Amino acid sequence: MSTQGTSSQGMSSHKRHETPLASLNGYMAFAGGLLAIVAGGLLLRAAGPIGILLVLLGVVVLAGLYMLQPNESVVLTLFGRYVGTDRSEGLRWAFPLYRKHKLSVRARNLNIPTLKVNDKRGNPVEIAAAVVWRVRDTAQAMFEVDSYERYVAVQAEAALRHLASQYAYDEGEDLAPGEMTLRGGASEVALALRTELTERFEAAGVETVDAKLTHLAYAPEIAQVMLRRQQAQAIISARAQIVRGAVGMVEEALKGLAEREIVELDSERKAAMVSNLLVVLCSDRETQPIVNTGTLYQ
Repeated sequence: MSTQGTSSQGMSSHKRHETPLASLNGYMAFAGGLLAIVAGGLLLRAAGPIGILLVLLGVVVLAGLYMLQPNESVVLTLFGRYVGTDRSEGLRWAFPLYRKHKLSVRARNLNIPTLKVNDKRGNPVEIAAAVVWRVRDTAQAMFEVDSYERYVAVQAEAALRHLASQYAYDEGEDLAPGEMTLRGGASEVALALRTELTERFEAAGVETVDAKLTHLAYAPEIAQVMLRRQQAQAIISARAQIVRGAVGMVEEALKGLAEREIVELDSERKAAMVSNLLVVLCSDRETQPIVNTGTLYQ
């Protein structure tokens, strides 16, 4: 029983890969088939059976002709068995009983529609992407999946949903320092998306050429709340920067006064000067100067 189980697993894991097939020059085959038909027609009266055979032979030869455009291939099968794939260009000829399935290997675009998913924090976000892909292995694309185009569309949507759940939309205090986010790490997110798409498309013989996010935003139901949160964070960050700059300027002012010995300030006067300078530098409104006609203590 274990031997049968191992055998069945081996058969299920087997994947068919593309086998190149060398076709013949279609122009020579066309000329030969046409010549046979003309010769058979001429011999119909003089030698009937031979003429008929030549005409039939010419028809059979012409039946094996097919045309391939650049970046186009044809998958050939014989009575349900895969024979090979022809990627040649122009007029080609193969055995007439081969069944021919044309398959494009050009790059294609897939626009993943806007999806509503939850990011790492659980916040609903809207995300969309554009994927450039092409068929790499024609045998896998034709025989390993039911419809490789449908397979690509479904797997691309699943990959985008999974990617969005792995990262937070924007930075925050709950994230580790330097942690990548959907909004801040566009290049890294695009690379992660391409990597996951490549893994998912492997079963269908499809490769990912490029993948980029085309839309990223909070869902409408929380967009206003998140906008106010971002504005608050921006105000706090700006205030912190202003305070750091003001403290540095006050420190430089006190240091300059002490080095040049312009005026000697005790601790109380230094505290008053620091307070006044911080008010002037950190205020979001224009300050009004007041002339002190007395002393610092009055």
